[in-house]
Amino acid sequence: MSTSIRHYLQFKDLGAEEYAHLFERAAFIKRKFKAVEKYQPFADPDRTLAMIFEKASTRTRVSFEAGMYQMGGSVVHLTTGDSQLGRAEPIEDSARVISRMVDLVMIRTFEQAKIERFAAHSRVPVINGLTNEFHPCQILADLFTLVEYRPAPSGKPLDAIRGKVVAWVGDGNNMANTWLQAAELLGFTVHVSTPGGYEVDPVLAGISNRGCYKVFKDPREACRGADLVTTDVWTSMGFEAENEVRRQAFAQWCVDEAMMQLAKPDALFMHCLPAHRGEEVAAEVIDGPQSVVWDEAENRMHAQKALMEYLLLGRVA
Repeated sequence: MSTSIRHYLQFKDLGAEEYAHLFERAAFIKRKFKAVEKYQPFADPDRTLAMIFEKASTRTRVSFEAGMYQMGGSVVHLTTGDSQLGRAEPIEDSARVISRMVDLVMIRTFEQAKIERFAAHSRVPVINGLTNEFHPCQILADLFTLVEYRPAPSGKPLDAIRGKVVAWVGDGNNMANTWLQAAELLGFTVHVSTPGGYEVDPVLAGISNRGCYKVFKDPREACRGADLVTTDVWTSMGFEAENEVRRQAFAQWCVDEAMMQLAKPDALFMHCLPAHRGEEVAAEVIDGPQSVVWDEAENRMHAQKALMEYLLLGRVA
């Protein structure tokens, strides 16, 4: 296996300047898409993406599959019934076989350890489409959306991010972990507010700088002065048995208009979707003027196209 293979398993797998490049490429690729101009760097030779889903997802499948086809490549879609990842054969053997037949692998699964084991034996780049611990592609898209909506006067994407305050209201889950990694790497601060028992674990999040985030018991205080307010469902996939308990615990962590009024006047609202109006977010917020969730969702495709281009072709001018 080549030591030059780059995987994208956590947000911190890439450096700040690499993210600056990805944001610029995502903007270029999006402009091509909006102008209905062909851009197919994966057409000759044809590149193939294998998508392995142990956790289902509408947005992850459509964004990766449509994105790969638009870039001129091909897609092989595998579900739990098709891949039997780690059941019919060891994960290591699946990695050795699948990576000999495709150019790129995206996996959406449960334990981070599973995707780490796959990547360790893969001959091609592996992308984390979501695990219990991290969701790097979503934060990549969210930050690209922030750069789009609030560009820096310098025109440099990292300048649009540095010094910002992101309020995370809700569960200390894979999204929260990834926001902390992004804050440490790119120089902004996350205000975290979770119910007791659902806190973010900085060790699990994989950060060394505790100064990149602040903890607030009151979600309203977490939103005060924020440039971006964001949340996620109260019960992530795989934790459905806790649904009723979580509904009670999170009752005060619904992002409503009062919380948004405490943020900066031009603050944005984001949600990785699917959303439950009346639970983690009020309908007036997600459907209101500060919400950018639909552009955020579309930007999964553009940001991931830039990521796949970088992992397969390197830095493209």
